[in-house]
Amino acid sequence: MKRFTSAVALVAFLAAMAAPLALAQGSSTPAPAPSSTPAPAPEPAKAEKAMKTEKAARHAKAEKAENATMAKIDINSATKEELMKLPGVGDAIADKIIAGRPYKTKGALSTQKILGPKAYAKIRSKIIATQPANSAAK
Repeated sequence: MKRFTSAVALVAFLAAMAAPLALAQGSSTPAPAPSSTPAPAPEPAKAEKAMKTEKAARHAKAEKAENATMAKIDINSATKEELMKLPGVGDAIADKIIAGRPYKTKGALSTQKILGPKAYAKIRSKIIATQPANSAAK
């Protein structure tokens, strides 16, 4: 009797978990009625993984669109206020960036330990390091 009750409870639980997933995927058909045999356990894991990858893809797409619309900030000529608009760059870091100018590459922010690797990864697609035009070279 205990096994039967446990099996029914498991089926009811899986059906309750599958119903929101079916609705989230746009399915107009209702979830199947619970049966007396338990459904395989990997199904909710597969659906959850698919939802996570879809969410990650949407996030990446939105980030690319944001980067495309946002003009890149030149770390060699930007004002303190412009630098502070970058994610993870506050007052102190903006001051460090300005004090270390000029930079040959944007990667110098990481190699000179002005930014940590995680902070640099957040802003690397939003910055550039333009070199000033040298009027002496012809």
